[in-house]
Amino acid sequence: MDTKYVMIIQCDIARQRCSGFACTNGFYNRDDVFKDYDDQVKYIALTCGGCCGASLASKLEHFSNKLAKKTDVTKNEVAVHLSSCMVTDNYHHDRCPHVDYIKALVEKKGYKRIVEGTYISKVSEKKREKGEYKRY
Repeated sequence: MDTKYVMIIQCDIARQRCSGFACTNGFYNRDDVFKDYDDQVKYIALTCGGCCGASLASKLEHFSNKLAKKTDVTKNEVAVHLSSCMVTDNYHHDRCPHVDYIKALVEKKGYKRIVEGTYISKVSEKKREKGEYKRY
């Protein structure tokens, strides 16, 4: 299935001290989890809206409306990446305690292509190998 958009959902708390540069740069450089997307794929970034992520529903609804009105792209052509700051134990904090709820919300809004992870930090990976950070 072709991907036309990659949507990265970042933790709102992490976003207060993280610019999102590494995730965005990873997308544009097609690093790691983004390596299979072609150069025509577009990018959009959202935050979860804060704990528990419930306000993400209105952001997804807005995006869905714009997608339908302004493009010929379907929800099946959108890959939703939950940022590494949400799905791993990392520099910002441990895995989001609401990640399952957020994934269910994304699915409820009709987006079935959910990927866990964005930028893969080499420093964090070393800490996971040493057992300083948990693996999920």
